[in-house]
Amino acid sequence: MDSDLNKLNGQDILITGGMGFIGSNLAHRLVHSGARVTIYDACLDPYGWNWANLDGIRHDVQVVIGDIRDEEKLTQHVLGKDVIFHLAAQVGREVSMASPELDADINCNGTIKLCQALVKGGSRAKVVYAGSRGQIGEPIYLPVDEAHPTEPTDVYGINKLAAEKYLLLYGHIYHFPVVSLRLNNVYGPRCQMEHGFYGILNWFIQNAMTGKDITVYGDGKQTRDYIYIDDVVDAFIRAAVSSQTDNNIYLIGSGIECYFIDMVKQVIRAVGRGNYVHIPFPPQRECIDIRRFVVTFTKFKNATGWQPQIDLATGVHYTVDYYRDKLDRYLKKS
Repeated sequence: MDSDLNKLNGQDILITGGMGFIGSNLAHRLVHSGARVTIYDACLDPYGWNWANLDGIRHDVQVVIGDIRDEEKLTQHVLGKDVIFHLAAQVGREVSMASPELDADINCNGTIKLCQALVKGGSRAKVVYAGSRGQIGEPIYLPVDEAHPTEPTDVYGINKLAAEKYLLLYGHIYHFPVVSLRLNNVYGPRCQMEHGFYGILNWFIQNAMTGKDITVYGDGKQTRDYIYIDDVVDAFIRAAVSSQTDNNIYLIGSGIECYFIDMVKQVIRAVGRGNYVHIPFPPQRECIDIRRFVVTFTKFKNATGWQPQIDLATGVHYTVDYYRDKLDRYLKKS
């Protein structure tokens, strides 16, 4: 991994959505690698932007407060970049169903604006896109691989899939490399803790730490594939520096199928207190929920040598330790 980081030393990097969960963790790693990092973020609520996420690197990065849908402003900041990590997005599945126009505007139109900015500036920057397991929908076989059909069950999944296709199309026509990492349930430090629209594991840590009951829909036997943020950052960096990943799609996860209820119990053990209660699925959630999900990361491992290093128990403990003296800063923007 150190050799991959060394390849980014002195590189000019743009991170859209860089004040959020994944983007800020990526920024920390890139700064320590010697990269020149520009963070581009609209600071929109209810999403995960937070000045606290830049503690320790605030004076080592350029921060641009800008919306991904502002093509003129975006064009100014893609110029001269070697790599663009595209993480700016509307990321709430339920939000996407309640406000489909907003989801399409940010995730689709915003990505088109990025594509047009790259074309306008004649950029050859490599674009690494944060895709989603939501692009798959309900699996017809497990583990899910890159050949699996894409039948999203919500507006978010459809628009993330469309954005991926826009990037690959523009990259093919205008000759800039693109790679999409379809991420599973990412958790860890620097995730927002204000609400449960996304980042559910972190939300449950907040519940346990503040004495609220953790609500489990149904029997809790639905399964997910949880992946720790440091492993995801490693995947983004490997995708950026390897030419083998150009114009490819990969699934990024732990490869371990975990019952939802077991994740909840792991959170309670790590926090040292907390309770959970079973409640019926809300109708608007049940119709978009996926019963089982787990991926194989074999394709990405073969291309880059990547594989996850942090198991769920360890990752949850690391996450809880991070928030023990920082939770207040993640319950309000600071």
